[in-house]
Order: sequence, then C-alpha cells, then structure tokens
Amino acid sequence: MLKEERQAFIMRQINLHNKVLSTDISAMLSISEDTVRRDLKEMAEEGKVLKVHGGAIGRSFHYPFKADNTVYAQAAKQQIAQKIIKLLKNDMVVLTGGGTTMIELAKSIPENLRVTFFTISPLVALELVEHRNLTVITIGGQLSPSSHVHLGASVINQLADIKVDLCLLGANGFSVQDGMTDSDWEVVQVKRAMIRAAKKIAIISIAEKLNSSQRMKVCDLNGINYLITELDPDNHFLSPYQHLDMELL
Repeated sequence: MLKEERQAFIMRQINLHNKVLSTDISAMLSISEDTVRRDLKEMAEEGKVLKVHGGAIGRSFHYPFKADNTVYAQAAKQQIAQKIIKLLKNDMVVLTGGGTTMIELAKSIPENLRVTFFTISPLVALELVEHRNLTVITIGGQLSPSSHVHLGASVINQLADIKVDLCLLGANGFSVQDGMTDSDWEVVQVKRAMIRAAKKIAIISIAEKLNSSQRMKVCDLNGINYLITELDPDNHFLSPYQHLDMELL
C-alpha cells in the first residue's frame, strides 16, 4: 500500500472514530507500528491530526470551535441534531456525552425550549449555556486531554446520584453482533454509568460508523431505546437494526 493510501485510510478511521491507536492501524493494514508512527508524525506536522500517546486524534474533535477546522460529515451531524430536538420536551432532564455531533445539537437548540442538561463535556456545556432557557450542569472529574470529556471515579460517583429522562451517547463502534463498543476503558466505564443513570438511551451516530466494532464493550443493543442517524429509518442500510427492539430515527 502506498503512503498516500495508508494515510487516507488512517484519516478516515480518525474521522469516523475520533481517535486511532497505532497498534490497531498496524493490525488492520498488516504493517509495522514504526510505519504507522511515521505516518502519524507526518500527518501531525502537516496539521491534519494531533498526536497523542499511542496514536492520534482529529483536529476538529479536539478544537471544535476553531473556524479553520472542518467538522467531518457536518451536514449529516446537523441532520441528526434536528432529529434529536424532536425528542426533547419542556422540563426534561437530559444527559450528554461529548463530540462534534453533540456540539451541533447544542448549537441547534430552539430558544424557547426549557431543558436541564447534565454533561460530561465542558465543550458541549459552553455551547449549551448560550441558550437562556436551558439549565446546564457539568459532571466534573479528570479532564481527558484527548477526548475533552470528564472521566474517572468522581464522574461515575456523581452519575450514580442522578436519574435523567434521556441519555444521548455517541457511538465509537456499533453493530448488531457486538453492541456498542469503544477503544478506551475509562470511557467505557463512564458510558456504562451514564446508561445506568437514564430512563431512556439514544445512540447517535453517522451511518458510516455503524457495523463497526472497537476493542471494549459498552453494552448490548437490548437496552437501547433509539438509534439516530442521518438516514431515513426505512433506508436499506439500516436493515440489520430495523427488526430490533429500538426505534430508528
């Protein structure tokens, strides 16, 4: 595989999953980790990605408010945001994770909507607090330098003390076979605590992320109430999920 092809593959994985690990790319492409590290170093020097311990993350995920950063699949994420808004009712209590789709949602909240938002993401909180009728509460803890969300025991303990109407979670990996998965063990623990804190769970994902799997399991699909993508619920691409006990939006 040519260098340009390798780097295009790496970039797509970062766009889809926000982060890649050198070990995973090495296994996927059957190349050495040294080769992957050289590619990531070059891509970072060109301003395409940000290097982190063991891999790299996307610039738009890390700096979503910078005007010169292009959000991957932004139009699709804006469509998802509009679908989420239809689930929100006055006086609901909602819990969110982080990520660029959640930020698109925060930008799109109608000004007359009265909702209390708990979030583990300072970046999402900063966008939500611009809406005068929202109550915004951050769940605090150690701030992850790669994902910009709060993680750790403090977050899990705080989540154990609340019960929300709806939890909005981004999926790093999502498939019928493996359920919802992620690549970071601390993120997995926090997502599980978020699920326990909610009456209903909505998974939000661009369609490209579906039918993919990461190393660590968050949950099975039988506890998910909604799957929200940019596609029409009847789209043939969603056929593996159309007969499950969840509502497609």
